[in-house]
Amino acid sequence: MNSVVGQPISRVDGPAKVTGHAIYAAEFNLRNMVHAALVHSTIAHGRIDQLDTRDAEQEPGVLAVISHLNAERLPYEPLEKRPPVDPKAGEQLHVFQGPEILFVGQPIAVVIAETVEQARTAAALVQVAYHEQVATTEVRHDRAQPPTEASSKAGRGGGSRGDAEKAFAKAPVKVDMWCSHDREHHNAVEPHATIAEWFGDHLTLYDKSQWVDNVRSEIAHVFGMPAENIRVVSPFVGGAFGSALRTWPHVTIAALAARQVGRAVRLELTRRELYVSVGYRPRTEQHMQLGAEADGRLVAIIQDAVAPTSVYEEYAERTADPVLRTYSCPNVQARYRLAPVNANTPCPMRAPGIATGVMALEIAMDELADGLGMDPIELRLRNYAENDEAKGVPWSSKALRECYQTAADRFLWSRRSAPPRSMRNGRLLIGYGMATAFYPAERAPASVQAILYANDTAVVRTASSDMGPGTYTAMTQLAADTLGLPIERVHFELGDTEMPKAPVHGGSMTLASVGTAVVDACKALMANLPAGEMAEGHGARLRRAGLESLTATGHSEPGDEANKYSSAGFGAVFAEVWVDPDFGTVRVPRIVGAYDVGRVINPKIARSQCLGGMVGGIGMALMEQAEWDARLGRVMNANLAEYLVPVNADVTDLDVTFVRSSDEIFNPLGAKGLAEIALCGVAPAIANAVYHATGKRVRHLPIMPEKLLVD
Repeated sequence: MNSVVGQPISRVDGPAKVTGHAIYAAEFNLRNMVHAALVHSTIAHGRIDQLDTRDAEQEPGVLAVISHLNAERLPYEPLEKRPPVDPKAGEQLHVFQGPEILFVGQPIAVVIAETVEQARTAAALVQVAYHEQVATTEVRHDRAQPPTEASSKAGRGGGSRGDAEKAFAKAPVKVDMWCSHDREHHNAVEPHATIAEWFGDHLTLYDKSQWVDNVRSEIAHVFGMPAENIRVVSPFVGGAFGSALRTWPHVTIAALAARQVGRAVRLELTRRELYVSVGYRPRTEQHMQLGAEADGRLVAIIQDAVAPTSVYEEYAERTADPVLRTYSCPNVQARYRLAPVNANTPCPMRAPGIATGVMALEIAMDELADGLGMDPIELRLRNYAENDEAKGVPWSSKALRECYQTAADRFLWSRRSAPPRSMRNGRLLIGYGMATAFYPAERAPASVQAILYANDTAVVRTASSDMGPGTYTAMTQLAADTLGLPIERVHFELGDTEMPKAPVHGGSMTLASVGTAVVDACKALMANLPAGEMAEGHGARLRRAGLESLTATGHSEPGDEANKYSSAGFGAVFAEVWVDPDFGTVRVPRIVGAYDVGRVINPKIARSQCLGGMVGGIGMALMEQAEWDARLGRVMNANLAEYLVPVNADVTDLDVTFVRSSDEIFNPLGAKGLAEIALCGVAPAIANAVYHATGKRVRHLPIMPEKLLVD
């Protein structure tokens, strides 16, 4: 039988999605279900003086209005161990537990009614009077502090080696620049939604989630109830990009409302509510300093990054990772600081922190190459890191040189004329830019159950998630290959806490973690299969042994290799831009990316992931910015009419290739994961191309037309 692993199999869940048979969180239709709508704070800091719900309660269909005045007191028991997706310090928002206001958009009441229209109409009638206090709505560098010990231990505090400041002072060639990007929001197609239903002291949640096991444990601690009394169901996720990693306050509110009214309650956030009810990629400002010898060899890298967090939680990112690990340099100092503001807590957004650090580093490297009169690829090759110098260990695999060569050849980089503003197409300015892509590869414990039936079919299940990267398909391929069954005879199930535990569906770790467990479970099935003739099918062996089915479990977790090696995905991204010198508009006619992501299980869905990352990078470079009004402490363009994201007209030729690679040191599959790395490097490649086209170095993204028109 020919292997299906490595083949461009179409998504096995595709037919269900295009025919409408895939059911998302808000689409479960429960008996006697009612609907909820939130009331949000309109001030950034203070407390509620009065909350009048009388008009809302008189509206037709309204069953209850819950606020801090009448909500049950929830224990919010401390978690013994914070989940990796949660901030490492502070305390999550305690909904309806008091009158304190910490940010604009904070949920302060919920209306439950027979229809969603009735609930939203009544919510608009709730009257609130506040005692307003002075709010901190802007990042103050002089007040920024290093992350706490808990965040620093999680690799979010920066690091150093050598004496970077002394080496920078003596360096003959220097780059000294500030770089930033604006706050970004996930804006997935599917809004966040939760349906909650109680059965006595047992709770079922249908929730948009990238980690159902985490929803179960967090809601258990909020309500002070046994985790085994909670079931969380999330079979399909319509995009999330990190926004569904945490368990947000609306999940608690749905459960609270359902218990109070004694019926199933559906709470779906509006598009505008997504800007305050879930997190976002925080605006990060970075001071980058590079020191180099005349031949381009780095002698010093210094990074000082400042990002906001909320006043009630400490959300810190791994922004320093790329500076510490991407290039060979004896003297590195990376500092990451946080500035609390009256806003909701940020959260992971595709390649959190890493994409931000890569952006600043790669723009600085391009500026250094320009100052040296050196080809940007040559500069990077001269500073190629054979080992992870931050940890002092070798890479488990690294094919970045091949990525540079492959992408440069496909892009036709050799046609580039080096001087800025030297390439034109009629009146348009043409620019070529490139950047390195880097993202750490990680694994986590995962368990899988596999069942082989006497009719020669198999079911494989685990409590993982699939928000779009193709988990259903890749796991089906791995199971079919290991069992020796046609792919159509294998059924993969996920997204339910009644299934074996799986790690968070984020950090590009699902394939390496869950996929390895799938293979382990299927190998266990084969090892326990009753004896029979070589040509005899699995089902025939089971039937002859009097068995209707055979069940096995598999498990996977990191081993000692994590201490002996560092693992990461690598890539090279090249971008071409066309800039209209009169209007400052930028178009991206093509992007070429070559990636080292280990063994590719399905090149079709792998390419799809890279295309999505490239599109996200276009948004980060040229469009996406939350318009923050510091006077009011709110995002003013909280909608898809004014918050711009790339559309089909903005996307043309995206070229993706994978260099030959396999990393059996990292995990038995040889796969390293690729969802996050697909975004890394795209924005700086575009920014560098804009400089090459115009001669204007824009270091604060997104690059809007007005930034190119002002001298």
